[in-house]
Amino acid sequence: MRITLFAAGSQGDVLFCLRLLPRLSTEGFEVLFAAPENFRLLAESYGVPFFPLRGDVQQIMASETGKEFMATGSRNPVKNIALMRKMVSRIGQQMSEDLLLACEQADALITLAIFASLGATVAELKQIPLLLIEPTPMLPTGDFPAPGWPVQANLGPVFNRLSGIAMLAFIFAWYKPSLNEFRRQNGLRSIASRDFIRTLRTTPLLGAYSEDVIPRPTDWPNSAQITGYWFEPDDASWQPTPELVAFLEQSEPPIYIGFGSMTAKDPEALSRLVLDAVLLTGQRAVIATGWGAITPQINAERIFVLDQAPHSWLFPRVQAVVHHGGAGTTAEALRAGKPSVIVPFIVDQQFWGKRVEAMGAGTAPIPVRKLSAARLADAIEKACGEELQKNAAEIGRIIRAEHGLDRAVDYIRELWGDRI
Repeated sequence: MRITLFAAGSQGDVLFCLRLLPRLSTEGFEVLFAAPENFRLLAESYGVPFFPLRGDVQQIMASETGKEFMATGSRNPVKNIALMRKMVSRIGQQMSEDLLLACEQADALITLAIFASLGATVAELKQIPLLLIEPTPMLPTGDFPAPGWPVQANLGPVFNRLSGIAMLAFIFAWYKPSLNEFRRQNGLRSIASRDFIRTLRTTPLLGAYSEDVIPRPTDWPNSAQITGYWFEPDDASWQPTPELVAFLEQSEPPIYIGFGSMTAKDPEALSRLVLDAVLLTGQRAVIATGWGAITPQINAERIFVLDQAPHSWLFPRVQAVVHHGGAGTTAEALRAGKPSVIVPFIVDQQFWGKRVEAMGAGTAPIPVRKLSAARLADAIEKACGEELQKNAAEIGRIIRAEHGLDRAVDYIRELWGDRI
C-alpha cells in the first residue's frame, strides 16, 4: 500500500510527521513524503522518498509579513487572517496542485489536521482514504479553550467549545480562498468552515500528545484517538562538536534558550534581552539561533551559541529549557524532565505554556511582547529552583514510559494493514 504524507509549517511540525514514515516502512507500507522544498535535506536525513512542493516556509516566515504575524501573535485573530492570507496566497494554490501530483499513485493520504480540508479535497479527487494527525488538539471541547484562543483560561464548557469552533473558523479562513479556487478548478463545490469542522469530527485522527498532559475529552468523537508523544531513538549519526561537549561538562549544567522556527521583528534587540537575562542570573547558557529570532553574534564567556542540536540529546544535559512553546519542543522538555520557561509567539504556544505551568513543570508563560530581561531572569531562577526541578523530573519519568509512536503505527496497521 502506498501512503503519501503531507506536511507544511514549522520545522517542528514537519519533524513530527517525519518520525512516522520510517516506522510505516518497516510495517510494509510504501511511503512518500510531500513537503515544501526547503525541507528536502531534513527528509533525506530520514531516508524517505521526498516529493517537493513549491514554497519555502522559512523564507515566508522571515518576510516582513511573517514577522508581523509573529509579533501579533494570537491577540488579534481577525488581523491574523489578513496576514496569513497574504502569506498563503502566494503558495496555497501551487502547494495544492503539487500535493495532487504527489498523490498520483497513492492508495491513502495522511495530513496534519490543520490541513484537513485540503487533505479531504485531494482524497476526494483521488478516491483514497484520509488520516489526520496533530501535535496539538484541534477539536472543539468543553474541557478547555481552543489552543490559539487569545484567552487561555477555563471559560466553562459552553464558551470553551465556542472558542474551539471560532478558532477553527479563523484557521479555515487563512487558506479558504486558495483552497476553494483549487476545488473549483477541479470541479468541486466551494466549502466553508463548517465543512472543515465536519471533516475533523468524522475523519480518523491521531493526537500525538500524552493523556497525562491532556486527558482525552469525553465529548470528542470515537474517530479521535490520543496515542502519546511520538518520540524516536537518538540519531546515532549526529555528533556534537568537541567545543559543545566541553562547554556542557565544564561546570554546572547550563540552561538552554532557543525559539526554534520563530522569527522576530528585531532579532538584535531580542538577542540583547536574552543575553542580559542570562547575565542577571549568573547562569551559563546554550543559545540556539534557529530560524532567526536570535542572532548568532552573541559573545560572552558564559554563552555557547549554536545553530541547532537534537533536543533529545541536548535537553537532558541542561538545567532548564527556555523556548517558544511549540508542541514538539514542549514535548522534548517534558520527556527530558527539565522545567520550561515558555515565551509564546503565536497560535497554540500560550496553550502549552499554561498547560506546563498547571502541571508544575514550568513557570508562568511570558508572551514575547511582554518579555524583559528582568522577567526572563526571574523565570529562569524559578525554573532552576528545587520545586520545579523535582516536579519536572517526575513528569519526565512518566512521559518516557509512553510508547506513542508504537500506538500510532498499531492504529494505522489496523486501519489499513489489510491493503498491504
